[in-house]
Amino acid sequence: MNTLEKLTLFYDGACPLCQAEILFLSRRNQAGLLDFVDINSEHFDSEKIGISCEQALASMYGQYANGVLIQGVAVFPEAYRRANLPFLAWMFSRKLLQPILQVGYRFFAKNRHTISGLFGPAALSLVKATSSKSTP
Repeated sequence: MNTLEKLTLFYDGACPLCQAEILFLSRRNQAGLLDFVDINSEHFDSEKIGISCEQALASMYGQYANGVLIQGVAVFPEAYRRANLPFLAWMFSRKLLQPILQVGYRFFAKNRHTISGLFGPAALSLVKATSSKSTP
């Protein structure tokens, strides 16, 4: 399958590390295959999507244009493919790494506000600084 279906990512806009990742992906979204919805905004419609805000806060969710939902670590290789980041897509899709990635992601999701408080502002500043240098 050469054609990738559009993917909407549901993210926590109150999390600086999450914001940094979304900003990074949005700047790489030249093909327009990614959409982004802050779960804290009026654009997040839990009934239409089929997941509650609490579920979306507990795990990263993505939704293909056909309505199919994916969650957790499975979202990342799909997002990275659409952002033209083939190495990251390949790495996050390795079956051998899945147990480690799952444990790491569950830890991050549960503690993201603490982790983000430590690393998020620096990551967000780095992404903003890096992208402003590449913008003409």
